[in-house]
Amino acid sequence: QVQLVESGGGLVQAGGSLRLTCAASGRTISGYRMGWFRQAPEKQRELVAFILADTSYHADSVKGRFTISRDDAKNTVFLQMNSLKLEDTGVYYCAQVIRKSDGRYLAGSDFGPWGQGTQVTVSS
Repeated sequence: QVQLVESGGGLVQAGGSLRLTCAASGRTISGYRMGWFRQAPEKQRELVAFILADTSYHADSVKGRFTISRDDAKNTVFLQMNSLKLEDTGVYYCAQVIRKSDGRYLAGSDFGPWGQGTQVTVSS
């Protein structure tokens, strides 16, 4: 079964850190652009970061605080989150990221539907 399983979320105070892990199974992540999305309460899901080989992208809202990385040998993607803010609260999802012809980056489906995600809650 092809799937992505997220873990590592939790409750943390503002300014703290968390490291999210995405474990892939059923298909190798090698060669795929992989990323993290998040969805805050009553907001649309948004792209946070993605990585392909040594090239990465981070949304402006997390640049300098979050770092995406991957270990293809372990079929795993990580998101190191530092200096967390209240607005980082949400459910974080791992997904394949595809580039559309109009330049947008969206979630792909080669690793199946959205997983359960992992909840990140930042408190003051």
